[in-house]
Order: sequence, then C-alpha cells, then structure tokens
Amino acid sequence: MAERKPIESWLTDMDGVLIHEGVPVPGADAFIKRLRESGKPFLVLTNNSIYTPRDLHARLARMGLDVPVDHIWTSALATAQFLDDQRPGGTAFVIGEAGLTTALHDIGYILTDAEPDYVVLGETRTYSFEALTRAIRLINNGARFIATNPDETGPSTEGALPATGSVAALITKATGREPYFVGKPNPLMMRAGLNAIGAHSETSAMIGDRMDTDVLAGLEAGMETFLVLTGLTRPAEVDRFPFRPSNVVDSIADLVERI
Repeated sequence: MAERKPIESWLTDMDGVLIHEGVPVPGADAFIKRLRESGKPFLVLTNNSIYTPRDLHARLARMGLDVPVDHIWTSALATAQFLDDQRPGGTAFVIGEAGLTTALHDIGYILTDAEPDYVVLGETRTYSFEALTRAIRLINNGARFIATNPDETGPSTEGALPATGSVAALITKATGREPYFVGKPNPLMMRAGLNAIGAHSETSAMIGDRMDTDVLAGLEAGMETFLVLTGLTRPAEVDRFPFRPSNVVDSIADLVERI
C-alpha cells in the first residue's frame, strides 16, 4: 500500500470528539488552539441540523472552544448546497429548526407547503404529527424526499433521542419512498466541506467517534481516518465492521502533537 501524504487539513466531528454531553472533552481546547495557530485548513462538522454555524460558535465559545463560524460545517449547510446545485431557486416543505431553514433561506429557497419541489427533513426536538402528515401527503403527490442525515438516535443527558433517521423511516413506511441523505456517511458532505476550505482528500484527515458515519464518510472520501474512543464506539465494536479506521486513539488529546 502506498504511504499516505502528510496531513495538511483536518476535519473533525463535534459531539463525542470535541464535546460530550455538553462539556468539552479534555484536550479539545488544546487541539483547536493548535489548529488555529498552525494556519492549516480545518472544519468542525456535525450531522445535527438544528443550529446555525453562529449558534454553534456561541455554544462552543461558552465551553472554552474558539471555533470561527466559517470553520463550522453542518448537514444543514451541506443539504442547502446540494439543493442549490440540483435545483437553484427551488421550493421546499421543511421539517426542522433554524439551522436548516436559515441555510435554505440563504440560498434563495422558498419554504412552502404548496406543491414544493422537495420535502426536506431535518432534526428537531418537537416533531409535529401534523407536519409529518403533511410531508407524507406531499411526497405521495410527487415531492422529492431529502433528509439532512441518517442518524437514528441522538445523545442527551437523559438517554437516546429519536433523530432524523428514525423519523425518515416513519415517512418511508407511509410513502414507500426512501429519502436521499446528504449528511455523513455520504461522502458528498465531506467533499463539499473539503472544497469549502480548499483542501484535498489525499492530504486530509477525518476525526470521529462513530464507525458508521464519521469513519465511513472519511474512508469513502479518500481521507485518513482517526477513531476516538470518547463517544459512541467502544474498542470491542471496531472489529465488527467490515472496514477499519486508519488509526484508533483514546481521545482528541492524543492528536494535538500530530498537527
């Protein structure tokens, strides 16, 4: 196997890597500080579409992590970019929060429930039965079905929460239509992120805590991958997958000296 080129750009997941249940992972502040001082291109990614990059910047800043707004890449932004490429100036019926609706407004989309081009499903803590019913009927009438990410559950201090993937499955069951998922592990989200910072996969690394999204997305995008053990994946689970990360480390703290 050919030896990989030195890492010049870094992409990292947020939950489970930099923060865990609302508190910073030890070493995350040193990692971000080292990245910023190095001048190397980097992005903090999240499949969560609830928040805008400005929201996330403020939330991270309160935890002592100074990540500039333009270094945050969400599945909502990736979804908006995908729709702008596919059907510029289109229309969409959206189930989601400000992160998604703002991203779609910013590309000039009209949000409507009157014969929209797309039904776009994102993350929210208040899924409405009325909105889901409307989405099902619009898809049955010909609207294309898009979902920001396939995550079936999300973390909370009280335990797992149903996430976009679970709600998408409900809609699929009612319509017989599968959504196109834009977020991880779709390498589209990674490639769009790399393009946004002018990076190339051959000299980029992806850090994540999930084999089925972070590592798989990095692998399929042609990047070097690092699995950290501060999130969802336990060491014994790694060998259950038919693919492996390039590296397994205990936490983000172990990567500070790699920058």
